[in-house]
Amino acid sequence: MPWNSDEGGGNKGPWGQGPWGQGPKGPKNNGGGGGRGPVPPNLDDLIQKGKDSLKTILPGGIGNTWMLPVVLLAAFFVYNSIYQVQPDERGIVLRFGKYARTAEPGLHFAVWPVETMEKPRTGAVRQINIGMDNTEGQMLTSDKNIIGVPFSVFWQITDPKEFLFNVADQEKTIRNVAQSAMREVVGQTRAQMILTTGKDTVAAEVQKITQGLLNDYKAGVLVTAINLGDVQPPAEVANAFAEVVRAGQNRQQSINEAEQYRNQQVRLAEGEAAKLVEDANGYKARVVFEAQGEAARFLSVYEEYKNAKDVTRQRIFLETMEDILARSNKVIIEGGQNGSGVVPYLPLPEIQKRATSPASAQ
Repeated sequence: MPWNSDEGGGNKGPWGQGPWGQGPKGPKNNGGGGGRGPVPPNLDDLIQKGKDSLKTILPGGIGNTWMLPVVLLAAFFVYNSIYQVQPDERGIVLRFGKYARTAEPGLHFAVWPVETMEKPRTGAVRQINIGMDNTEGQMLTSDKNIIGVPFSVFWQITDPKEFLFNVADQEKTIRNVAQSAMREVVGQTRAQMILTTGKDTVAAEVQKITQGLLNDYKAGVLVTAINLGDVQPPAEVANAFAEVVRAGQNRQQSINEAEQYRNQQVRLAEGEAAKLVEDANGYKARVVFEAQGEAARFLSVYEEYKNAKDVTRQRIFLETMEDILARSNKVIIEGGQNGSGVVPYLPLPEIQKRATSPASAQ
């Protein structure tokens, strides 16, 4: 062996050491002997140990060399035929390229090369981002405005067989279907709605359309969510859109103030109406009670009249005259031969009233 050859007058090891078993020449160590480095294994010894191991494995010893390729081929066959399916995966066994069976999570054996296994991850939720650059995300709305609509599609595999066999380039297909659905929905929606309050409605409609198309394709995919990003108009018209938004906010503020004023006036009118109703009810009750009192008084007078008609008639006459004379100007005329004609009349009751009135007191 080259490592064991003598070159330059000494039997040295491959790393410039002295003879095998001795360390490199140099200063003595503390023990007084020569320093010893790490001793590398002998290659001949390793080859011999390998031959001995093969003798114990192969029947008949190393002489039956035809058995070695068979053992290696068998090991290679077993290695390629054993598959480990993880909990979030499903194994699809293909026999000559065609579907054979579905394998649940665990250790499985598929006869290689007749059978192979694909292991799509059915438990993972995947994400596709669309429209993150300006050109791909620009879409035309129903009111002929252009806005940028970036969004993300979240999806997972529900049927691994359909996912592998019914659609080619699955992620690209999902991207194209979702983008087409988004353009359809945005094309039927006003820009202002998408920019303000209509994001959730648009996302729900896009998810519904995308899922329906993928079901028609039998893609074996479930769209779990559609999330819209920061929807913005192009930079050239951003100020105009901002003015529209501010105008809409001012309009809503005016509507709110008008509603507040209307509610206030309605409450005031309702209060006035309730007051009028209460006053009318009070007036009604008062008039009824007065009428009932007058009727009761008349009946009491009538009862007295039936018992003593002359006295009652005289009393009624006197009370009536008293009431009339109290409200009229009176002139007294003294008749007869000795009468003086008109007699001065001093209205003592009127003088007494004026003396006791608040105006006279002042």
